[in-house]
Amino acid sequence: MSFPFENASNEEKVAKIKAIGSTHPNNLMARHFRADYFGFRDESQQNRLWQIIRTGVENPDSQMGAYAQNSCDYAEFEPLFEPMIRDYHKIPLEQEIRQKHDWAAPLSSFNLVDIDPDLKRVSMRVRVGRNLADFPLPGAMTKAQRLEFETLMIKAFSTLQDDLQFGGEYLSLTPGLPQTIDDETYENRVAAHQMFKNMEGDPYLASGGISSNWPFGRGMYISNSGDFIVWVGEEDHLRIMSMRQGGDLSGLFGRLLTGLEKLGGLIPPFAHSERYGYITSCPTNLGTAMRASLHLFLPKLTEGGHNLEPAKKAAAKFDLSVRGAGGEHSDAGLGGLIDISPSARLGVTETEIMRKLYEGTSALWSLENS
Repeated sequence: MSFPFENASNEEKVAKIKAIGSTHPNNLMARHFRADYFGFRDESQQNRLWQIIRTGVENPDSQMGAYAQNSCDYAEFEPLFEPMIRDYHKIPLEQEIRQKHDWAAPLSSFNLVDIDPDLKRVSMRVRVGRNLADFPLPGAMTKAQRLEFETLMIKAFSTLQDDLQFGGEYLSLTPGLPQTIDDETYENRVAAHQMFKNMEGDPYLASGGISSNWPFGRGMYISNSGDFIVWVGEEDHLRIMSMRQGGDLSGLFGRLLTGLEKLGGLIPPFAHSERYGYITSCPTNLGTAMRASLHLFLPKLTEGGHNLEPAKKAAAKFDLSVRGAGGEHSDAGLGGLIDISPSARLGVTETEIMRKLYEGTSALWSLENS
């Protein structure tokens, strides 16, 4: 049974968090929660704090246990967020947090074919999360704000549709719009790994307010070439991504950057902090807000595709995370197919992430074939 959040007293909530810290020590919110800090906030701030950490209270097995609700939350509630951020991103207390950005990756430096011609069929994806400064973050948006935001994006996409490189179509999940797609089309897009899944069943997003008002204000833009996609209304306002087959990571990187710059010129500014970089709903994505990944067949390192642990252990040495072929909490695919990506988001640049992916892939491929 979920914790009766709305009707609980502050004393009950604090006691609940203390108990979670004992039973679920990996819940970073519970680990770093300070009752004295909370107690000195006024009622309005206390209510805001509870909404931020609600997902970690109602879902004790959360890793982070908190979702920012507004772009100002990270600065306003820094004593709450910073210990969690440092813990997750492995940033020591003596190290200053100040995010730098660098997209100047040499155009021919990161091609997996240079490692092994057999890697030319690799499936690659790089995405960034972005939120507009003019709106609350998704957890705090009302239905009206979600629809207003989608309307703004539809207008931007109507201009992008005329671009020779990025022309495409917008597919909405909001009932009754000219761009609305039917259930079958939606499921087909999900199956093709182009559209995000129904968020209603995710307890973490539900507790954080992120999946509220589903499916209103949600949709995706996809280029005619199929390699540039923008999700609207998922965990962040926008998830902007490029996806391709082949080993040319630099080409993939350049495609994302060009599309991001063109789209960014059509909409209001993104929420950004000099300390934390691009503001995201989940503190795990702060910094570059970038996830660069690829699917790699590693049958030896997954014991024939049955065990991810050896691959995870090997990948950790190169600052890479491993997921199953179907994403988080899934198993390796047929033939030992796994998803690998650099772990760091905050404190590294965009180019460094791509370099880590290239060099880490080279190292894992060498281990697999040794």
